[in-house]
Amino acid sequence: MPGPAELSVVPGMLGGVLAGVLDVFLPQSCVGCGGVGARCCAGCAAGMAAAPARRGPQPSPPGLPECWSAAPYEGAARAAILAYKERGAVGLAGVLAQVLAFTVLTALGAAAGAGAGWARGPFAVVPVPSAKRALRARGHDPMGRVAVLVARHLVACGVRAEPWAALRQVRRVSDQAGLSSTQRAANLAGSLRVAGRVKGPPAPSALLLDDVLTTGASLTEAARALRAAGLRVPMAATVAATRRRS
Repeated sequence: MPGPAELSVVPGMLGGVLAGVLDVFLPQSCVGCGGVGARCCAGCAAGMAAAPARRGPQPSPPGLPECWSAAPYEGAARAAILAYKERGAVGLAGVLAQVLAFTVLTALGAAAGAGAGWARGPFAVVPVPSAKRALRARGHDPMGRVAVLVARHLVACGVRAEPWAALRQVRRVSDQAGLSSTQRAANLAGSLRVAGRVKGPPAPSALLLDDVLTTGASLTEAARALRAAGLRVPMAATVAATRRRS
């Protein structure tokens, strides 16, 4: 018989599975423009990847790696992220991974052009983990899935990369919505660590991935935990970045 922990996962898991099945078999409309035929049409996908750039919060928290994002958190990028994370549209993982991989490649090209030796790799591709309660509610691991696909794209483009989902939450944190940058930093401080039972890092440098950059608190805490485990964390990449200033 499953115990209480297993039973608590079932509703979210079944919801995620059902959403994935419906996402495959029902007629699709684009999350960006509403056009029929694809969950994210070629035009909206191209629009998300049209202008990858350094985008960081102001002010930038100490310890935050250099941050790149594919697009501002608006339009098709915002719609795709929300549909994928919160509404179970798991079929969008491939599009988001392609957009994110292109952003990473653009950032690595800029770093290599500036003479950064780390830009040649290899990399441990590390997703920022969701809270356990969020994983249960969603029924899937959004960034974990995307990180695997991003690593595959990077390898196909000649970059040595391997997914490494080693970060774990070690204490409960509050919902970040509505918190200031200072409050977010305090809420997340010391909340992550590299799990002791996972296989060691596949590379000395970690490439951090997340969906949205807001104040940088999540990426800063993830970078701290990875550095404490002996890794370099020169860069982070997100699908989108907000224009928040706080």
